[in-house]
Amino acid sequence: MSTPQLVVHRDKELMAEAAAARLITRIVDAQASRGSASVVLTGGRNGNGLLAALAGSPARDAVDWSRLDLWWGDERFLPEGDPERNVTQAREALLDAVPVDPARVRAMPASDGPHGTDVEAAAAAYARRLAEAAGPEDHAAVPSFDVLLLGVGPDTHVASLFPELPAVRETERTVVGVHGAPKPPPTRVSLTLPAIRAAREVWLLAAGEDKAKAVAVALSGAGEIQAPAAGARGRSRTLWLLDAAAASGLPRSMYPPASA
Repeated sequence: MSTPQLVVHRDKELMAEAAAARLITRIVDAQASRGSASVVLTGGRNGNGLLAALAGSPARDAVDWSRLDLWWGDERFLPEGDPERNVTQAREALLDAVPVDPARVRAMPASDGPHGTDVEAAAAAYARRLAEAAGPEDHAAVPSFDVLLLGVGPDTHVASLFPELPAVRETERTVVGVHGAPKPPPTRVSLTLPAIRAAREVWLLAAGEDKAKAVAVALSGAGEIQAPAAGARGRSRTLWLLDAAAASGLPRSMYPPASA
């Protein structure tokens, strides 16, 4: 697994714009080298802020949106179209404004879908979709995502992997149903750490003073069971994209030589 790298931006707006520019470049490079690219999206204010910045970027048309595979790191297990679902928010922030191929937008199941309210069946179905998309060159029963985006919660959770809950302890399955999440809604579907660690690059997003403690804990050598963000690593790169407020709990020695 890769060693975390930090980029600290002045504020959350600059962080979102810079992250969007970085993501465009990464997608274009992947498409140039392999013909297509794959990205795992995240919800929350920072994930949606990045998507909105991407939608407003003049460089967005450099991406061939028809050759982009989109997956999700987690989802609130709610009915299709619910405004709290990550996919609903992603459509509003970006996807409705760009020519994505609907067949390559792989949303997690909804609670009114073919699996009904059985979140375990929904998780297993998403795991099968991932396995079907994985190739012999991939490192797990999931594709080798080019970039996997994760927002970091104030309690250090990533995706819907919360400290001490069973999902963060999973070592075999790639997708699990989550019960009793400490923030609503309590029932969710989430990638596990084994699936996250199969990505080429993992980018963790955190902005705001309320994230400062979580960032400091996750980057201080904490264990992944107590601080799930500490266990989110990419095979080639692990990038923490922070604003100054979120980075304020870190010792200056951890800052990169030149931050925006």
